[in-house]
Order: sequence, then C-alpha cells, then structure tokens
Amino acid sequence: MQLTLKQVIELKPLTDEHLATATREELLILLRGEQALRDSLGKAFADALTRELVLKDQVFESQQKYCRLRTLIFDTRSEKSQKNSSNKKYKKKKDKKKADDTTKLPSERYPNVPIIKRVVDCIENPFCPCCGEKTKPSGMYSVSECLTVIPKKFIIIRQMRQKYACSDCFSGIVTTPAPPRIVKGSSYGDELIIDVTLNKYCDLVPVERYCRIASMGGVEGLPPNSLIETTHKLADLFEPNYEATKAETLSERVLQADETTHRMLEGDKKKKWYLWGFSGKKSCFFEYHDTRSGDVASSLLNESKCEVLVSDVYAGYRKAAREANEYRKNLGDERRIVNAYCNSHARRGFVDSAKEGDQAAQYMIDMYAECQKIENQAKGKPKEDVVSIRQALVPLFKKMKDFSELQRDQLSEKSTLGQAFGYFVNNYEGLTYFINDAETPLENNQSERLLRSAVIGRKTWSSRSGILPSPISHGTERDSLPSFGSCWFKRTSGQTALGNLS
Repeated sequence: MQLTLKQVIELKPLTDEHLATATREELLILLRGEQALRDSLGKAFADALTRELVLKDQVFESQQKYCRLRTLIFDTRSEKSQKNSSNKKYKKKKDKKKADDTTKLPSERYPNVPIIKRVVDCIENPFCPCCGEKTKPSGMYSVSECLTVIPKKFIIIRQMRQKYACSDCFSGIVTTPAPPRIVKGSSYGDELIIDVTLNKYCDLVPVERYCRIASMGGVEGLPPNSLIETTHKLADLFEPNYEATKAETLSERVLQADETTHRMLEGDKKKKWYLWGFSGKKSCFFEYHDTRSGDVASSLLNESKCEVLVSDVYAGYRKAAREANEYRKNLGDERRIVNAYCNSHARRGFVDSAKEGDQAAQYMIDMYAECQKIENQAKGKPKEDVVSIRQALVPLFKKMKDFSELQRDQLSEKSTLGQAFGYFVNNYEGLTYFINDAETPLENNQSERLLRSAVIGRKTWSSRSGILPSPISHGTERDSLPSFGSCWFKRTSGQTALGNLS
C-alpha cells in the first residue's frame, strides 16, 4: 500500500504490515511528515508558552491593582509595620499604659486646663448617724474632679470713646483714638476674626457650618463671605512674618520639597491648583500655584542658598535643580544643588506586594527596617558621628541594589513590584546620597506631614461662594512643627501665604 505525506501529517494509523513492507521512499515520506509534525508542535508549544507568560503577567498585574484598591479602601493610611497582636509583652505594656491613663485625675491628665474650685454644702447641717445630734463643718472635703466645658458665647461690645472739650475756648473737642484692630471700622471684633480663622484652617470647620453654629447661639444671619474675607485681612496683617519665614527657609543648605493638588474653585472646574511646600530645620513655607511645572521650584531655588534638595523623583525637581545650577553658574556662584531622593517613596512600592505575601517585597521591607534602626542610632549625634554611623548602611544598600537588579530582570516592567525594583535601581544614587551628608535625611516624611492638614482640609476650606483659599507660609521649630491647620492664610494674586497665629 502506497503511503502519502498527507496521510502521515493527518496521523493516519499505520499497521505493522505497512511498516514491514514500506519502501525507502515511503520511509522518507514518513520521516519528513514526522519532522513537519515536530516543527508544528514546537511552534504551537512556543506560542502557548508565550501566551502563558503574558497571562501570568496580566494576572499578577491584576492582583497588584486589586491589592492597591483594597489598601486604599480598607487599610490604614499609616505606613508603619503592624505590631504582632499575639506579642504578650507588647499587649501587656499597652494595657498597662491604658490603665494608667484612666486612673489619673483630669487635672493630672490635662495639666494645662484651668481648675475652678466649687464647694458643695448642705442646705442644713445634717444629723449624726450615731447620736442624732446636728453636725458642724469639719474643714475636711471629699474631693472629686470632672472635665466640663463652658459653651461659646457671642457678645456685642459697645465701644464708647471719651470726648474731651476745652474749658477755655469751648470750641475744640478731642476724641480718644480708636484702639488698633485687624480690620479698622469692621463690625467684627478681633477675637471673632481669630476664632473664625482657627475654626476654618485648624479645626477644618467650613465657615458656613460656623455660621450655623452661631445661629444656635442666637446670632442668626452671619454672612460666610464676609467672614472669609476677614481671614484674608488677618493674613495681610502678618505678611511680614510670611516674607521673613520664606527668607529663613530659603537660606537653609538642605531643603525638603513636596507638592499636592488642590481643587480650583474659580474658573475651570476640571483644572487644579497645586500646593508647593518647602521646609528646612526650623521653618517652612507653602505657596499655591496653578501649575505643577518645575518652573515654580526653579524660581524659588534661584533665590535660595540650597545645596541639597530632598524630594520624590518628580522630574520637575530635577529640572529646577538643573536650571538653578545654570543660574548660579552665570552669576559666578560655585555652589551646586544636588537631588537627594526620599527612601519612603522607594519603600512604598514594596508595601502592597508584601501584604500579599510576596517574599521578594518582604525582603526589601525587612532591609529598610534594618536601615531605619541604624538611622535611629544617628539621631541627635554630631555631624561627624552621623556620617560614621551611616557607613554601616553602605553594605545594606549594596545588597538591596544587587537583589533589586536580579528581581527587576525577572519581573514584568508593567507590574507594580517590577516598577518598585526599577525605581530603586534607577534612583539608587539619589536614594543613598544621605549616607555621606549628615544634614540630609533618610526620607522626606517631614514635608508630607506638613501637607497632611492641607490634604484633609482642602474639601472644607472651600465655600459655595467660590472664594479661593490663599497660599501659605508657616514657621516654627522643626522638633515641634504643628499641623498645617494651625496657620493663617493670605490671598494674593497668583499665590498666598500662611503663618503661625501664635
């Protein structure tokens, strides 16, 4: 029976008789068919393997997106590692601290709150439970304490300025000068203006809600627009403080920078404003701009004495440093600005994957924990000791880099974990700059904390009236930097200022 190539390719069954009686030409046809089948199966297998790898990347990427969404919706915003609740020592210490707080008297728990003594007497002296005779005051007291509040009261001050008449000519009259006020001739007192400002920007209470609270106290019809304008007048009063704070901050050698979006309340609703923050060791200031362009940072750096700019890897900061260096070069200034990057941003890329049990991500988290321990040892030490202690970080970061390069080559560039490893490797020089510079911090968390209140309050600082909150500046000691909301705002054209009310 003659065998054809088509029969071989179609896998027609061959009997032993066919194979025993096959001629040389038939065996060649059989071998060619087998080879064609091998090639076809090899190609199909390669295509299937490629599709499997693509599907694995898609599944991995989907899992990462799911993890990020779940973290955004359900997880805590803190990046601190969760402590083990089964740790008896930690749990016992926590319970003991809680018990100590609850057993203290209010005057011990809140030492800054004033104390009002109130003596409680019987209307008539009680009778002795033993002999039945009337008792007398013994001078002893059973003392207890409770924390309470005196409700806010709105009052009207009728100011009467004395007029003086001349007793000789009886024609000249002199009126006592009016005391200085935040808004001269305003129907709102200084205390009310300050209270509105603190409620709006510190306690994040919208002005319209403040007016509703006032109506419950008997003051109905307070106009929110007018009250918002008084906060701008208060900012104008402290404008010299803002300028001095800005100048002090820009004189720092090391600057930390960050920015966040803010909804535009005037004009196009789709566009956004941006809040830029720059901070040093002792002070910080903030400005609103209608762009995220690096030109904003560049114009500020041109005025500064900065030599190290700590930030995330946003290209605008690199552009700003480059342009500021060119500006200094043209002026004959030999100082140059170096970009140092925040390690918290690098660590953040591994957090979500570590929560899903990824061992590679957890390795990086653990290594950063070791780095933080070494960094904690350097806090408060002289500059030369800080650099000496930080040298122990060099081998740790080298291990992290080698591990990241290996993992990056094995992961898809589109996956979250692959991007995290790529971020670390690509920005390694900026992430490790702090090791040899005692003034440069490990991370840029200070700038992010200063913007926290702005992020929380940006929805409440707006009014339906469409008035735009103003840019900001703020100054205080770094070790006791209060929240952003404890500051006042100033509205100007294009930018605003903020300062500490205290």
